[in-house]
Order: sequence, then C-alpha cells, then structure tokens
Amino acid sequence: MTDHDPTQALAEFAAGLRFDAIPAAVIRRSEDLFLDWFASALAGKGARPVEAIARFIEAMGPAQGERGPSEVLIHRRGSSPLVAAVANAAASHYAEQDDVHNGSVFHPATVVFPPALAVAQALRKSGRELLTACVAGYEVGIRVGEFLGRSHYRIFHTTGTAGTFAAAAAVGHLLGLTAAQMRHAFGSAGTQSAGLWEFLRDAADSKQLHTAHAAAAGLTAAYLAQDGFTGARRILDGAQGLAAGMSSDADATRLADGLGTRWALAETSFKFHAACRHTHPAADALLQVLTTHHLAATEIRAITALVHQAAIDVLGPVVDPQTVHQAKFSMGTVLGLVAVHGRAGLNEFDASWRDAAVRAVHDKVTMRLDAEVDRAYPARWIGKVVVETVDGREFHGQVREPKGDPGNTLSRAELEDKALRLALYRAGASADEMRRVIARVWALADEPIVTSFLARSDG
Repeated sequence: MTDHDPTQALAEFAAGLRFDAIPAAVIRRSEDLFLDWFASALAGKGARPVEAIARFIEAMGPAQGERGPSEVLIHRRGSSPLVAAVANAAASHYAEQDDVHNGSVFHPATVVFPPALAVAQALRKSGRELLTACVAGYEVGIRVGEFLGRSHYRIFHTTGTAGTFAAAAAVGHLLGLTAAQMRHAFGSAGTQSAGLWEFLRDAADSKQLHTAHAAAAGLTAAYLAQDGFTGARRILDGAQGLAAGMSSDADATRLADGLGTRWALAETSFKFHAACRHTHPAADALLQVLTTHHLAATEIRAITALVHQAAIDVLGPVVDPQTVHQAKFSMGTVLGLVAVHGRAGLNEFDASWRDAAVRAVHDKVTMRLDAEVDRAYPARWIGKVVVETVDGREFHGQVREPKGDPGNTLSRAELEDKALRLALYRAGASADEMRRVIARVWALADEPIVTSFLARSDG
C-alpha cells in the first residue's frame, strides 16, 4: 500500500479489499448497520421531501410499467440502480434514525448502503460481495470525513461531501475497479461534493437532497471510471482540491490511518433518539437526572446543556422550529420531549413537538460551550446538563457515552425492536415482513445472489 500517497492508499484499499480479510466482528457489525439503515429507509415513506425526490428520480428512470433490477424500498418498485440509490438515500435520512460515526461526524449508512444495494441487485452480486463493498465504503468515507476536520463541518454537511467518496468506493468495489480506476472515481466524486448547513435556518428540505446527491454522484463517478473517464488525482489534498476549498484544518494523515487494521466501521454509533445526534448526549444526561431524582417537567425552572462547539454551530440557528424535521435540530424541543414524555422518538415528535408542555421546557433550555466536552469532541461525545428546579435545587447529569455509541451500543434484540418500530412507523412494512427481512440480514453473508427484500408492487 502506498502510505506516502494517501489517496492512492485509499484507492488500493477500496479496490483490493476481500471478504476474508475483514474480521468476523466487523462483518457482524456491518449486518447490524445494514438492518438499521434498511428500517430507517422504510421510515421515510410518505415524507413530503422524500416523496418529492423519489417522484423526480423515478420519472427520470424506466418508463411506467417497465421494471428494473434495483429495489426502491418505499415504493416496492424495481428500477435502475441510479434511481433506487437516489430514492433510498433520501428516504433513509429523514427519520433521523440512521447511524453516525463520531470522529468524522458523518452518517455512512445513508450514502453507502443505497448505491451498494442497488448495484449489487443489478449485477446479481452475492451477500459477501455486497458486505465487502459496504465495508470499503464506510472505511473510505469515514477517513475522508476525519481528514476534512472540524472547520469543514461548521459550514458543510459532511455526509453530503465525504459521502460522495463513500458511495464511489462501495460501487467501485462492486464494479471491480482497479486501484487506478478507483482513484479516478474518487476524483470525479470529490468534484461533485456538496451540502451546506444553511438549510436549517429556513427549515428547508435540503438534507435529504444531500444524501440523494452523494449517492448518485458516487455511483456515477464509479461507473464513469469503469468506462475510462478520468478524475483529478489530487482531489483531496491538491492545491485546488477539496481541502483547499472546504477546510482550514485538514489532516492528510487521517486518510490512510490504519487501513486494514483499524476498522472504522466498528466505531459507528446507532441513534437511540429520533433527532440530530448533537442533541443525544444532553438528552441522555437529562434522562439520568430525571430518573435519578424523580423529577417532573413541571418542576424544572432551567436546563443548561453543556456542549461542544459543533452543537452550537448546527443547533444554535434553530431557535423557533417551524417543522417537525427542523424540531429535530432544536435542543430545546428534544429536551422538552424527554422531560415530558421520557423519550424523543418518532411518535413523540409527530404527536407532541408543538405541545404547550414541550414548548414550556423548550423555552427553559440554553446551550453553553463546555471546555471538557469540546476537547473530547469529535472522538467522544460527552453529555452534560445542569437542571435547576423551581424550588431552588440544582442537579448535574453526565454521560460519557450516549446510548448507541460503541461502548454503550444497541444489542441485536434492541436493533430488531428498533427496526420493527421504524418499519411500522409509516407502514413501510408489516411486522411479519420486517421479521423476514431481519432473518435475511442476519444471514446476508450466505446469500448467493442479493434479490429484492420486499414484495414488489404493480405500480
């Protein structure tokens, strides 16, 4: 492997990875992540931004009545790999239940699994081939996110930018690209990288477009590279490359860090609350205080969430959320739901995000930068809150690892329960159908050909 040229090292790794080189624990974890993603995609069914993107991309695909090999999960239709990748990427990033890698502040599943599954189904690849490609996508995308650093994330949605590389690596591996072709795919993926946080200020629909575009851009880049299309060789660290335009603290040593020995996929966290991950540490710390001291929401006078700077950057602009999705980026709303209902899940958001009791807590929440929390971030997401009561008491809560982090992860039983809830949330699948999907996912490495997971509709 070419350690002195990190982009080449990434390309060689993504092109050359083999199933037998991946530890069994990492394969099991990739199955866990696949199930979590699949269910998150079903939970996006019927969401207005998701359906708009799906309508557009399906109109660009095979004519009505024609079929394609790749599965659009929310509509149970077969279409082209590009159409399925776009629709599934948009759907899986709506419910705010898809995974996150702490160190890169990147949601890998929503940009890796959609294009990989679509292409694997089109090419009739095995479960082993699919999982191997997905591991390649995770390892590449996470390292690109780490390389771009904290300054990048302040303005750019890393899942939309680093996500193009993750998608290109996964699809490129399934296409059997050489290392040279993979590097060209990275060049074409990187020049399409996009995604800005400004959408949060307006409650705009852009977040699902970011993942849809990243999946499409990476898939396109890989197929073009297979056909001889060239991309910039120094797209990441060149004089006019990604870091030059999008980062002030990029670190090229992160790109090839531990390739083949450090499995970054295994560091990925599951989401417990149905909200932006930046709210989770404080939500868990508040739950700790409420449970330990048997406090009711009406007893709270003030809550101070002690946070890292990125939480302030991302959540700070959302002062008065106007939609349920924007509310998932409101620290006050998330802590209000936790205080009133004991959780900030999908149903709690839908039913109660504008309730007076939740709003009353929302108005009592402030965020404050905490030196210890900020130093630990992004490698660790520490949660701290200070709760003041109406009768003058003060309680401090602290969690070192939020629920879902690798050291406080979800068991397979918990993942199955979460998957069933997500599937039923918008009737994306019945309980029996989801149980069959779960059984298939746990044995995915043994599937000779990856076929559709859900019964096809006639529409």
